[in-house]
Amino acid sequence: MTLKGKTAIVTGSTSGIGLGIARALAECGANVMLNGFGDKEEIETLSAKRAAELGVKVAYSDADISDPAAVREMVAAAIKAFGAVDILVNNAGIQHTAAVDEFPEAKWDAIIAINLSSNFHLIKAVLPGMRSRNWGRIVNISSVHGLVASAHKAAYVAAKHGVIGLTKVVALETATTGITCNAICPGWVLTPLVQKQIDDRAKQEGIPVEQAKLELLVEKQPSHEFATPEQIGGLCVFLCSDAAAQITGASLPIDGGWVAE
Repeated sequence: MTLKGKTAIVTGSTSGIGLGIARALAECGANVMLNGFGDKEEIETLSAKRAAELGVKVAYSDADISDPAAVREMVAAAIKAFGAVDILVNNAGIQHTAAVDEFPEAKWDAIIAINLSSNFHLIKAVLPGMRSRNWGRIVNISSVHGLVASAHKAAYVAAKHGVIGLTKVVALETATTGITCNAICPGWVLTPLVQKQIDDRAKQEGIPVEQAKLELLVEKQPSHEFATPEQIGGLCVFLCSDAAAQITGASLPIDGGWVAE
């Protein structure tokens, strides 16, 4: 599959799932704007190296996507750098676990802003250009928690369910155009976010980290294997291809059988 000549913004792409998606798109020829936190100089150096290897353009924005004005500025910067934004991957996310009656209000607000509201603001910013060219691919990284729930994850589950609802609305509003909007719903993927949950569990239960990792998988993911950022990147590339032109409004699990039970 080739995405040569296409340009993409991938949020939360300095590590984990987002980085895997950005690499997959770049390997298929797309220019990519990375976004996320980290050492700006180091990220830009690695981006330049990757761009040279693949023969694509790679830019970086440290925009805080919880800020609508910063989101609009990032989109404008991508258009200035690449000429257009053809592909948008809303991937950035944060997590906090606590019972509902103990959930910090500030954490709730931050998770909704980053995991859900940022998707709306980015989609709103890129849609006019996609409509003018009658082509676009919007891929929202929801979660298996957009389809089912788990205790102690009220904000995350609410946000990810909201992402799926937003995905369906955008798909319907663009159904007669060359734009598609879909959601990918990963189960357990071994990212820094999930590793922190494993480490916290090991500490709370007084068990080895490897045991905590296995227990996490056995509870929810029938395959007993983590999905990988590369697999999610591959699915994202497919959704951006012409082969997926009639797939829109879909929520696609990549979860080792989690929601099949």
